Amino acid sequence: MGIMDDAKDLAQEAGHQIGEAAHDTKERVADKHEEVTANADVKSAEAHRDSVEKKNELKERLREN
Repeated sequence: MGIMDDAKDLAQEAGHQIGEAAHDTKERVADKHEEVTANADVKSAEAHRDSVEKKNELKERLREN
């Protein structure tokens, strides 16, 4: 029975390690998604800021004329 117990323990440990690897991968993907989303939000906000500044500059020029 020693060989069977060793095989069972080995299989359980392999399953545990596979589960941990899958969990770690899931967390990495979620972290990367959050990072990419945050960067997209920043770029969108910067683009909106730039467009508002340009619009305000044009309005100011029209007022001066």
